[in-house]
Amino acid sequence: MSAWRTISLWMDQLDEPLLARPALERDLDVDVAIIGAGYTGLWTAYYLKRQAPELNIAIVEAQTAGFGASGRNGGWLMGNLLGEDRLLADLSSEQRRASFDLLHGIAEEVAIVLEREGIDCDYRKGGALYCAARYPEQETSLRHYLDGLYRQGLTESDYRWLSPEQLAQQVRIAKPYGGIYAPHVATLHPARLVRGLARTVERMGVAIYENSPVTHWQSGGLRTAKAGVRCHWIVPAVEGYAVTLPPLGRYQLPVQSLIVATEPLCAATWDEIGLSRGQAFSESSRQVTYGQRTADNRLVFGARGGYQFAGKLRHDFDLTHSEVELRRYLFGELFPQLKSVRITHAWGGNLGMSRRFQPHMLCDHTSGVALSGGYGGEGVGASNLGGRTLADLILQRDSELVRQPWVIPQGGLEALKAWEPEPCRWLGYNAIIRSFVHEDQTLANPATAPWRRKLASGVAGFMEGFMQ
Repeated sequence: MSAWRTISLWMDQLDEPLLARPALERDLDVDVAIIGAGYTGLWTAYYLKRQAPELNIAIVEAQTAGFGASGRNGGWLMGNLLGEDRLLADLSSEQRRASFDLLHGIAEEVAIVLEREGIDCDYRKGGALYCAARYPEQETSLRHYLDGLYRQGLTESDYRWLSPEQLAQQVRIAKPYGGIYAPHVATLHPARLVRGLARTVERMGVAIYENSPVTHWQSGGLRTAKAGVRCHWIVPAVEGYAVTLPPLGRYQLPVQSLIVATEPLCAATWDEIGLSRGQAFSESSRQVTYGQRTADNRLVFGARGGYQFAGKLRHDFDLTHSEVELRRYLFGELFPQLKSVRITHAWGGNLGMSRRFQPHMLCDHTSGVALSGGYGGEGVGASNLGGRTLADLILQRDSELVRQPWVIPQGGLEALKAWEPEPCRWLGYNAIIRSFVHEDQTLANPATAPWRRKLASGVAGFMEGFMQ
């Protein structure tokens, strides 16, 4: 199983043998069957067991805990939910404030669990820096975004503007125009979190079966190549791998994000850059970049990847030269001293994207199906919220979690919005991404005429709105 170490920097750094747990080889009858030993499945099992220790729970995993996005992501634990501004728009000011507080508390909730269960995953709550870092239009878009947050009732204690001088106190980039600081974000080691959660739920009595791909699932049970599981509740926690479990692929498409990691950098280099408290950072373009300084002083940096026709999974994450060099170019624009740094690891993963970029948590008591997904690349934190919410929904607890606008408390999969058929979504996705790339290339060139800059941003903004 040494190949599992090549999945990412994170899996390569694990100080444990990557030995597979036993496969499912006999039929089971359980209360709850969970498909997938990633964050969503493990958090759901954890909170179910915390509240109802008597439940008999089994997790069936196609590979090993951490094989999917949970062992490959950029390590941002965000107190956010994708599309939260749209989801909360119709609430009263008091309800909206309560929902934001719930989201902003995700990182603290995870910290409580890490302390309680003794999981060491390099957790550091240093906040996030959203930087206007490469061209002046980024400052305009970030200030517009911040104004929108304030109109929703948030304050400087939630998000605050940093002048170039204030930004430099936390991170020193080549062309600072300013940025936004968000305190409710932590960084961590993703693989140590997912592996630690797996060991934790096992201690609580949850059975995990690995190397056991599910070949069929439906209300009341699932099947693998060798055995079946009957259950009262089934939780397909597969996120970016939804296409492997029809009909889930109609509602969550796999898109890819790609990441690189440098060699450990010396103290003098980090003195020049900053990021001394474990802050996450991003430069504000539609390329969707993200980075962090790891506990062993590497720079980990990622950016939007792609989408394959018909929603096919990407299995080969040996990044091409151009894929690596695009990410080197992007972080080199921020930190010129790193343009020639040695990159030791390059990888990627499949993540789940729901229609209209709208995460969902669904519980159908008629069919016994509960699921949470559509995180759109923000699943490290959203999966914790999803696991807590699914536990309360299954146990029929009337909590603040189950009354949120992203929760669908009744109805099955038909309550979700399906993606358009091919070739519409492939053509649409590629047209949108090309508009984003064109915008970035146009705005990054200071010699570009003003009318061309305005046109490129207008087209990209229209295309982004079309996706929603």
